[in-house]
Amino acid sequence: MHTSLSAEKLFTGDAWLEKVVVSIENGLIKNISIDGYDATNAMPIVIPALIDLQIYGAGDKLLSEFPEADTIEKTYRYCLAGGAAYFQPTIASQSNDIIIKSIDAVRTYKANGGKGCMGLHIEGPWINVEKKGAHQAEIIHSPSYEEVAAILEYGKDCIGMITIAPEVVDQKIIDLIQKNNIVISAGHTNASYEMATQFLNKGITVGTHLYNAMSSLQHRAPGMVGALFNHPTAMCSLVADGYHVDFAAIKIAKKIMGDRLFCITDAVTSTSTGMYQHTLVGDKYESKGILSGSALTQLKSVKNLVDKVGIELGEAIRMCSVYPAKVMKHATIKGCIEIGAKADLACLSEDLSLIKMMVA
Repeated sequence: MHTSLSAEKLFTGDAWLEKVVVSIENGLIKNISIDGYDATNAMPIVIPALIDLQIYGAGDKLLSEFPEADTIEKTYRYCLAGGAAYFQPTIASQSNDIIIKSIDAVRTYKANGGKGCMGLHIEGPWINVEKKGAHQAEIIHSPSYEEVAAILEYGKDCIGMITIAPEVVDQKIIDLIQKNNIVISAGHTNASYEMATQFLNKGITVGTHLYNAMSSLQHRAPGMVGALFNHPTAMCSLVADGYHVDFAAIKIAKKIMGDRLFCITDAVTSTSTGMYQHTLVGDKYESKGILSGSALTQLKSVKNLVDKVGIELGEAIRMCSVYPAKVMKHATIKGCIEIGAKADLACLSEDLSLIKMMVA
């Protein structure tokens, strides 16, 4: 099947092009050229579909409370409405029973033809209780080798990322997770600067939500934040809603980390049952009056980076597409528009509102 799309401006993930036509054949980009440009029907802005590596649910269904394929489908629809075609459904610290059920939900979703799911993100319970954030303390623990091995065996091809506090997990377990080609992210950690740097040097290549639930940057104790800032290659996610992190702190981090900083939504949804309950208050979620989650979409992340932080639009897009793709090292999900790539595109208006998604 052949189709084409004219764009007044197109961002490839590397450069801006003007007045071009994207030719699509069987879901793949066949060509990008100026030939046949249709000014009447052209989309104002076309960008790569965005990627969200941490989102907990949508449509009043948290995955940890409703570990079902339908929850993942609702999450996918929420992501699409916010410019993202790829996502990692995420569970905060939970029992092994819920982890297994969440793996089943991912497996069922994919088996039924569900799109966009890059794998389950298991955030805890193997984290540091001193940096638990909104996670439930009674669930948090240091895992045994047998416990982790059983979950990894059951979750083959369904787990994309696991957030751990490396100081509470044995190195043999870290090695096991990495041997299973699962990305380890350091988060909810109270590691010292020296300890954090040691783990980053030994192959934990990414951190979870910069500044939040990690040892902070202090002038005599630089902590996890300082280790991420100073490391030459380690990447880190960030929640760009202005509540989890002040926009000035995002600007500081961006100046230091450059292309090592990327965005997640960390989005939750309204829920009144179970271990994690959230109420929408304005444009953020609270639990008992305390900030408990984001109401972001990735397209809103892009807008905030441009409008509130002063980041150039193309770079803001990269922080929500190219850089998350780089973290996951997926064979076919690159977060860019290029010949031979999957035709996953977000069509935007001049004010960056979503007009439509095109998903291969």
